[in-house]
Amino acid sequence: MAKLGFLGLGLMGKPMAEHLLAAGHEVALWSHTTSKAKELADSSSQGVHCGTPAEVGAFADCIFLCVGDSAMSEAVLTGEDGVIEGVTADTIVADCSTIGPSTARRIAAKFEAKGCHYLDSPCTGSTPGARGGTLTFMIGGAEEIFESVRPYFECMGTNLYYCGAQGMGLHAKLSQNLVLANTLQGFVEGMVLATKAGVPPDLMFEILDNSAAKSGLIAFKAPAVFARNFDAAFPLKWMRKDVGLMLESGRELGVPLPSTSLVHELFGAAVARGHGDEDIIAAFKLFEDLAGVEVKA
Repeated sequence: MAKLGFLGLGLMGKPMAEHLLAAGHEVALWSHTTSKAKELADSSSQGVHCGTPAEVGAFADCIFLCVGDSAMSEAVLTGEDGVIEGVTADTIVADCSTIGPSTARRIAAKFEAKGCHYLDSPCTGSTPGARGGTLTFMIGGAEEIFESVRPYFECMGTNLYYCGAQGMGLHAKLSQNLVLANTLQGFVEGMVLATKAGVPPDLMFEILDNSAAKSGLIAFKAPAVFARNFDAAFPLKWMRKDVGLMLESGRELGVPLPSTSLVHELFGAAVARGHGDEDIIAAFKLFEDLAGVEVKA
């Protein structure tokens, strides 16, 4: 079995690491919250708790991480006591976080200078996908390096897409999330408008689900909206962060993203009202407050 590493044991990272352990691999574990890493390491004979990211780097031949943003990724990989301080030549780092493509290329260059390999490997599927081992991964980097670690990805996901050179996995992920974010905003506005007019929300959902507006996102999230269940599968604050990365990429590539810019501001307003740690459907709460209605079954 392989000697792997996993850094970041939050909503996504913990179940991802659990799948690697369940496959029989030795997994060095690290988290900002020390107790999370200790508990997971103690739950499996293959788990190894590490006190710093550098210790994970020294232990593992292939290292995965899933953290919140670009700054966190850079800190745990190339900061003080970071992974890069422990690695040896040919170590592979697969960053499953959603960060800026330019940040990923900067990190990759530092690992390549040490004879190591870096894959940007963002994933989608939210917490249910992480728990079920059905995530979708979009990979950027050297294709032969990706193929060499494909079996580890297959422990955590069912759809693996090689997208090209470093940064391309992230460009694919951000484009996917751009469509998701704009669809979510349309769902919010349409349902609030219909509810305010007097159309029962469950009827409006049935109409949407049997029309050209049918959407996997709407079908998946509508029951939680109607039940007023805002427990985070994908926190709104992280979607807002991703939208910011989309806008950053748009500026770098000269692509105007006017609708996405507005969505970024609206999600920011919802986060400012205290909904950032709730699921992305907490975006409903801002518009419900503005319209004076509540979308529930």
